[in-house]
Amino acid sequence: MRILNRAVYVGPSLYAHFPVIRLELDLGALEDWPTVRLGTEFIDGLVAALPGLSEHGCSYRAPGGFVRRMREDEGTWLGHVLEHVAIELQNIAGEDVSFGRTRSISDDRPGVYSVVYEYAQKEEGVAAGELALRLLNSLLPAELRSHTHIEGGVPDDWDWNSARDDFIRYAQKRALGPSTASLVRAAEERGIPWLRVNPTSSLIQFGHGTYQQRIQATVTGRTSHIAVELAGDKEETNKILASRGIPVPRQVLVITADDAVAAARKLGGPVVLKPYNGNHGRGITIDISADDGIREAFAAAQAHSTSVIVETYQPGDDHRLLVINGELVAATRRTPGHVVGDGASTIATLVERVNQDPRRGVGHEKVLTRIELDPQAALMMERAGHDASSVPGADEVVFLRSTANLSTGGTATDVTDVIHPDNRDMAVRAVGAIGLDVGGVDFITTNIAESYRSIGGAICEVNAAPGFRMHVAPSEGTPRDAAGPVIDMLFPPGTPSRVPIAAITGTNGKTTTTRMLAHIAKMAGFKPGFTTTDGVYIDGQRTVEGDMTGPVSARMVLADPQIDMAILETARGGLLRAGMGVPSVDVGAVLNVASDHLGLKGVDTLEQLAQIKRIVVEVATECAVLNADDPNVLKMSAYTDARTICYVTMNPSHALVREHIRAGGRACALEAGINGHMITLYDKGSHIPLMWTHLVPATMEGRALHNVQNAMFAAAMAFSLGIKLDAIRQALRTFDTTFYQAPGRMNVYAEHPFKVLMDYGHNAHAIGMMADLAQRLDVAGRRIVVFTGPGDRRDEDLRAIADTVAGKFDHYFVRRDDALRGRTGDEVPRILAAALVAAGVAQDAIEVIPDEPLAVDAALRAAGPGDLLLVFADALARTWKQITKFQSEGDDRRPVPRVELPVLAEGMDESAFAAMEGVRREERGLVFEREDAD
Repeated sequence: MRILNRAVYVGPSLYAHFPVIRLELDLGALEDWPTVRLGTEFIDGLVAALPGLSEHGCSYRAPGGFVRRMREDEGTWLGHVLEHVAIELQNIAGEDVSFGRTRSISDDRPGVYSVVYEYAQKEEGVAAGELALRLLNSLLPAELRSHTHIEGGVPDDWDWNSARDDFIRYAQKRALGPSTASLVRAAEERGIPWLRVNPTSSLIQFGHGTYQQRIQATVTGRTSHIAVELAGDKEETNKILASRGIPVPRQVLVITADDAVAAARKLGGPVVLKPYNGNHGRGITIDISADDGIREAFAAAQAHSTSVIVETYQPGDDHRLLVINGELVAATRRTPGHVVGDGASTIATLVERVNQDPRRGVGHEKVLTRIELDPQAALMMERAGHDASSVPGADEVVFLRSTANLSTGGTATDVTDVIHPDNRDMAVRAVGAIGLDVGGVDFITTNIAESYRSIGGAICEVNAAPGFRMHVAPSEGTPRDAAGPVIDMLFPPGTPSRVPIAAITGTNGKTTTTRMLAHIAKMAGFKPGFTTTDGVYIDGQRTVEGDMTGPVSARMVLADPQIDMAILETARGGLLRAGMGVPSVDVGAVLNVASDHLGLKGVDTLEQLAQIKRIVVEVATECAVLNADDPNVLKMSAYTDARTICYVTMNPSHALVREHIRAGGRACALEAGINGHMITLYDKGSHIPLMWTHLVPATMEGRALHNVQNAMFAAAMAFSLGIKLDAIRQALRTFDTTFYQAPGRMNVYAEHPFKVLMDYGHNAHAIGMMADLAQRLDVAGRRIVVFTGPGDRRDEDLRAIADTVAGKFDHYFVRRDDALRGRTGDEVPRILAAALVAAGVAQDAIEVIPDEPLAVDAALRAAGPGDLLLVFADALARTWKQITKFQSEGDDRRPVPRVELPVLAEGMDESAFAAMEGVRREERGLVFEREDAD
């Protein structure tokens, strides 16, 4: 049993619309060992290790269903079992996940399963799958363990309990803490999006772009730095509160044990020693008077801070009063970790019994934390005349901590409903005096229901970043919504938190349509952020170079504080690898589904490719924009829950679109008129002529039909985003296809005696559209093409590319890309050349020049006055520079040079081949600066 492959999906994917992990699991010989055959010992051992599995419903949809599935009939297979174990492991670590799905991958791969399960945090989810594999292995009969891969192997001394607790601690270090998690839940309840800025910290961004607010734990982006510093300075806090007449104990700051003893004598009576700038109750000792005890307490405090505070001891119960935005939200009485004697059991036994409370767990896993018999507990027992083996009397309370923090085993009781108004006002004044927007007041009093003015009491601390766990999940009393008021403070009702998001996918046209829509948004007054195959752009400026069409770049845009609209080019690769970067979009568009990348990553048919691209409209909430002329896209209308479907068609007699329009639906259609073709919008019965196609520069006076369609999609999406018609018209009038506005997208250079058209087309559909455009353009001379296909495409795909250009040009230069992608040096151009010949192209019209710069140079030298040269480029910046810097040698038509280039010989590595080609480039004066990113 081994994991062959693992994919972590951060957002909507083929498997779910939320984060999931997919394992490709090979059971090997264990395919013949379903749970019934493994026997009762295996099943009982698994349930004993993870009792929560008894609550899993599985296909029975009722508690106990999964265990029943393991025991009945033939049982179930270990892939399915691993799915449930991975989910339950996350559950015991405090995560609320439940989704899973396991399926056999195919009949020709017996024993190999697709195991999908939900996760909350990436590292935790991955670790859960690995630990699940080890647990299952440890429970197998000894004779079967040899069939498991080393990844899931366990040593003989492997201990499940230790492994489980280590996993919980590992998960909690990476999971959101209780306070942060409660804030995230409150935001989700209000429909406010959030991003975790750092996967290992509690820094959270609420809202998108320009509307964002940040929190870290319970410190907000509005929390004053000075206030946080003051709250951490216990001495200064004490002075500020005292100066305002707020009750506080008297204090002395000391740096030596002798000074601490002297300060205690000066203050008189029992005292408290605590670190100058500590937290979480660490290093605090209370109610001590003896000199030896003071010295020990000083050492404990100094372990956390060089300076130590000695203050008068205030008898009473410890209360935490939570103040948010000037209002007291919750009040909790905290009791230090303790046990109550029964006259028969030792303290160690009592602690073990207390820790059996299902509400107690490791760290922040549960509502309560386990009590530990550590040195601090030993000190407390010693002060009470006990040790771990002592047997306390019946009802005797033995405190094992001096402070009441929940993180050290304390308990919390909600007292919000009984707090006296004077105490409430005092807490609000104290937090205001420090200047915190969110603050926790530690108040000692014998009775919170009575005024401090009558019975006394004192504030010992004011805390920045107060924990919410004791309030949202108290041990006793009513849970309080501590997080909601914080979110309402950051986003008052009616305040926007989301930016409009548009996502665009398809086989071809994605980048141009994305750029068109971004241009429209810019002209409409927005500051758009958009992602494309050549980088991330923020308000028109490229901030990151490279192919940025996956989930990482999407989050990059949404995290930028400048943007107020996001436009996301969403490619097949990112969807397959990690899913979408956002859980939903306002407008999603699918331009087309054509043959490309088939045979890669398990996608072999157009139908499978359409299923991947369909994800974009599955998660669209406002509008799904679909190509009605593409049958595979048209079918996607059945899979979207968007409020509106907008069809785009270049066929004015499209029957389905006509009925859709008559029913009041939205559409963008191309209509013929006496002046040409009109891009027309329909919505709710309105007929809205937008503009003539020949007025859109990117369409080459309407001849570039693929850009006509791209403009229609951009217009439809802009209209669905609420952008005004005049802004759409003006933007389409001013969008062109220069290299600097749309690199590699039908870039024209007309400064030579001949015209050059450069494009990034790399599949049969895209190359065919450009070839057809070349036929529609008025050309006085010859038509010449330089083209190739990516090396990782199937031979049949390469032949299809050749078929789309065959017979449409007078001369053909066939090359390869710089990246061979598994092919030999001239394999791709030779396949293409053979396909051209098979399609009827004359042999003397074909030149095989594998190297891209050499092929482009040969074509430029061959072109004469009035010719059209169509160059399909891979290295865009390099090729464009080559085209624009080419020096024409008069108007005489030059013969095509026949270049015999080295072929990658058997046994020759690619680096040696590249070196040979580099020498030839230098010999021909064809040395160009390589672009940083395509």
